[in-house]
Amino acid sequence: MKLRDDQGSPRPKADRSADGDGPDLHQEGAERLQKILARAGFGSRRACETLISTGRVMVDGAVVSEQGIRIEASAHVIHVDGRRLQLDDAKVTVVLNKPRHVVSAMSDPEGRRDLAEFTAPFSQRLYHVGRLDYETEGLLLLTNDGELAHRLTHPSFEVEKTYVCRFDAPGGPPRGLVKVLRDGVELEDGPAHADRARVLAQDGREAVVEVTLHEGRNRIVRRMFASQGFELTALMRTRIGPVVLGDLAAGETRELTGRELGTLMAEVGL
Repeated sequence: MKLRDDQGSPRPKADRSADGDGPDLHQEGAERLQKILARAGFGSRRACETLISTGRVMVDGAVVSEQGIRIEASAHVIHVDGRRLQLDDAKVTVVLNKPRHVVSAMSDPEGRRDLAEFTAPFSQRLYHVGRLDYETEGLLLLTNDGELAHRLTHPSFEVEKTYVCRFDAPGGPPRGLVKVLRDGVELEDGPAHADRARVLAQDGREAVVEVTLHEGRNRIVRRMFASQGFELTALMRTRIGPVVLGDLAAGETRELTGRELGTLMAEVGL
């Protein structure tokens, strides 16, 4: 997409649209693209110029490889290496390590602990993306980005989620358990299978199995284990797509980094 002539001056809009190179992007007086990238955390301006010149930056679906163009960041969709940049400061996405015995709701008619206490420190009104049941702890996303929340919870996007599952297993879990989980089990609302499953620990009394799947049916992990005769004594979600819980303590929150958010958005087609 040639937005400038051989002398480096912006080409007239008519010239740009006539040659079929793509949409008109350059806006006089707006912010330089390399400055936008640097502000988003992609390194120095010089490093961001290299990203542009090597064709790793897309604006509104078109590769931009020329330096010096100016755009309004809020008016365009920018990707770097396939990751979406979220430059709207009004939109916030947060990771919460939901403690056990907290309801995945903003209020609870039974008076149990709910998510309001964890969203209170934020000036934006945040909503939970999906749910974790009352007994389950771990990674829960909170956001005010409605489109992102919709796509993360829509089954067509099949975002992977990873869980760590603890259960009583005298003598150790059956050898074929993880294979059964991967091959699939039959539940009352249809078959379900893990994309991946592996034993993390066992001591002859208890076992810990990590399960990754992309389905989001209600209590699906617990029901998969129950179908094989195992009741989970603890369940923690540790990952949603590219976002990992890490060492975040129970009840703590943190905002997603720009790279995490960009990768997550790209994963659901934003």
